[in-house]
Amino acid sequence: MRRRRRGSRLDQPRLSRRASLRPAYESDAFGRIAERVARFIGTARYLVAQSIVIVLWVAYNIFVPSSGRFDEFPFIFLTLVLSLQAAYAAPLILLAQNRQDDRDRANLAQDREQSVRTRDDTEYLARELAAVRITIGELATRDFLRSELRALLAELDTANRDRDHDHDRERRDRRRRREGERPARRDRAVATDRTHAEKHVSVEKHDPDQDGPRSADAPPATGPPRS
Repeated sequence: MRRRRRGSRLDQPRLSRRASLRPAYESDAFGRIAERVARFIGTARYLVAQSIVIVLWVAYNIFVPSSGRFDEFPFIFLTLVLSLQAAYAAPLILLAQNRQDDRDRANLAQDREQSVRTRDDTEYLARELAAVRITIGELATRDFLRSELRALLAELDTANRDRDHDHDRERRDRRRRREGERPARRDRAVATDRTHAEKHVSVEKHDPDQDGPRSADAPPATGPPRS
């Protein structure tokens, strides 16, 4: 059985062989170095140091004897050094400037997103405040509740007064009906007594136990009562 090589896994991609031939460097580290150099070149300290070096260079090559001079007039080596310094400083400054532009662009995009988010939040808060204001306007205030309670109490008092007035009127009507019924009952009682009296009189007129018929105008018999 063939063994697998150590480190070879199916879930991990194999490294390219050409990767080892290429120099590995970190772009961010190089960019940071370029920014440091450009930042140092743009300071007054660098200008003072460079001026001092040039003055010493020129003074040394002028006042020192010819045997000790390494760059005689017209200072060709100094010109070469300054040219190389400018040739390397310009790309470093441009690289630092590009990184700064990228950083500014990223910050600008972030600020734009933040401003958009802030505007959305402001609009949302404005809508919520408008909704709350509308809701508060629709809510019942203390004065409104007091006025409504006063109106309700006034309606209840009016209803109670009307009901009491209706009850009083019904009582008066019942009392009037009772007072009106009393004469009618009295008249009916009188009429009933009169009817009974007339019936009694008619019965006495036609009583068979008496001697012969009696006229209506004849006085009643005064004889002794019958046993």
